[in-house]
Parts: sequence; C-alpha cells; structure tokens
Amino acid sequence: MRVAAQVLMAYGLVLLFASTWHFLPLDRAVPEVGALCAMYLGLTARYRLAPAVLGAVLIGYLSDLLMGTPRGSQALIAAVICCIGHLIHRRLILRGRVAAVLVAVVTGLLAGLVGALLRIYAGHLPDGAQPLSSTLWVALASGLMGPLVFRLCRALDARFARSLREREAAREGLTL
Repeated sequence: MRVAAQVLMAYGLVLLFASTWHFLPLDRAVPEVGALCAMYLGLTARYRLAPAVLGAVLIGYLSDLLMGTPRGSQALIAAVICCIGHLIHRRLILRGRVAAVLVAVVTGLLAGLVGALLRIYAGHLPDGAQPLSSTLWVALASGLMGPLVFRLCRALDARFARSLREREAAREGLTL
C-alpha cells in the first residue's frame, strides 16, 4: 500500500513539474522527479526489492506518458535508479539538506547517464556536447528539488508507519 501511495504522489509531482516548469527561466532543465521518487523507493526498500522496482517502473511509465519520451525509457531509467538506491542503502546516511541535495544531484546525473546509454544503444547518437550540458542542468535542477521531493516522500512514509518509533524516524529523515 505504501508503494502505491508513493506512485500516486510521484504521478502528481511529475504532472505538476511537467506542466509548470516550462514557465520558469530554466525550461531546459526539468528536474528528474520520477528518478528522485524511484531513488527514494530504492533507498527505503529494506528486504524485498520487487515491490519497489515495480513502483519505480510504474512511476517511469507514467513519466513517459506525461513527458512524451519514448515508451519505456523513463521506466527503465527509474528501475535502474531504484536498484542503485537499494544497492547503496546500507552505506548511506541521509540527514540534512546538503546530503539530500548531493543524493538528488547524483540521481539526476545517473538518470542522464542511463538515458544517454539507452539512446546510444537504440542508435540515436547525440550531436556534440549538448546532451552533456542538458544533463548537467537537469542534475542541478534535480538537486534543487531533491530535498522537497524527499521530504514529501518521508511525510507519506510517516503516514504508513506502524509504530510511533517508525513514524518519528520517517519524519526525522532517512537513516539507512
């Protein structure tokens, strides 16, 4: 149930950012909200990874529909980001805004890298350094929005906590 709620919240965030971000001066740099939510699902998946990856794939698929990207590209990126988040979740303590910004920037860079590798694999070779600069802008925009997205995800997790201790831990931050 928690993963389904995270998917619905991510859908709302992607819808909000995809429709309003282009009115800002940074219209080239739309933050990777779907990848940030997928990273959060991977970071918080304790024992079973399959529900988190399924949620990440659904987030990516909904991002594909809303952003107009080729079918399956954002879904694959979100699944890979979720798996990477699960691989590092035992070695990471995410406390404070600086750590959240760093994780969000790295998530944006990883999403850009996986997307570039996917385009190269499909035969759509990018021209020059333009994809690299847009990836950096997207990573910076993701870094700006990362703490907000992680805070919303934590607040939603606090709603699904079973005990007072879990609720306080979810509100306080990720300690993995």
